[in-house]
Amino acid sequence: MPDQYDVVVVGSVNADLVVGVDRRPGPGETVLGSDLATHPGGKGANQAVAAARLGGRVGIVGRIGDDGHGALLRDALAGAGVDRAHLAVTPGPSGVALITVGPDGDNSIIVSPGANARLTPDDVAAARDMIAAASVVTFQLEVPMPAIEAAARAAASAGARVVLNLSPTAPVPDEVLALCDPLVVNEHEAAWLLGGPGEPAEQDPDQMAAALLRSGPRSAVITLGADGAVVADADGTTPIPSPKVEAVDTTGAGDAFTAALCLRLARGDSLPDAARYATRVGAAAVRRPGAQTSYPTPEDLPA
Repeated sequence: MPDQYDVVVVGSVNADLVVGVDRRPGPGETVLGSDLATHPGGKGANQAVAAARLGGRVGIVGRIGDDGHGALLRDALAGAGVDRAHLAVTPGPSGVALITVGPDGDNSIIVSPGANARLTPDDVAAARDMIAAASVVTFQLEVPMPAIEAAARAAASAGARVVLNLSPTAPVPDEVLALCDPLVVNEHEAAWLLGGPGEPAEQDPDQMAAALLRSGPRSAVITLGADGAVVADADGTTPIPSPKVEAVDTTGAGDAFTAALCLRLARGDSLPDAARYATRVGAAAVRRPGAQTSYPTPEDLPA
């Protein structure tokens, strides 16, 4: 186990089962899709692999099943160089994400948590040395909230920077929200958290980012897809443009963004500078199919 980690991820590890479709079916309708492709995924594993591929020293705290998917997922993390000392094996199925990808590269996802639902505060306690050795500890919401609460407290107590990616949306205790530096959300997640009227497209991202900051976190980032991101911290709001690329598949691009953001924060970047780097990583990730298979090395990044 390394003496120090740039990023430790406490989160989910899933198998992504992906089918391409010309259009998504309506209620009661059947459509034909492409051959089924199985990829390693899960928001936690995605962020761990993306940060490691960018050169980070990365560990993960999570659970996989004792099925064939679990072996695939463990091997994928090992191949990226992620420390798996606290990746536990649970009897039963691994987490699975069912993903349809449309012709525009956009995706729809249903997640079956499997082993992820069995991550507990005891798992976090067992990983306390790894968490204490991290510069940044990051979470998502595909694992139970008690484990996230325990990990956020452990990270803050050890002096690590806490990053929460509010995906999928779920209520977050005020104590956890107050530790987030930053809270990372997309437009829909921001609108859900703020509880405001109207669709995200009808709201000003700068105003939403400022409102997020007032809701409790120490800083906030709203990702805007091809339009980049908006950062809010004590210095105000900062728009972050994204390189223009042709999107092939957006699956996992948000995880690539968050991973790059965490890595650059761990290396000492300001939040706006870290977000500028993260938009380049997110843009690179949408140019290839799949999640982890699309994640760039530093040499792959667009200008």
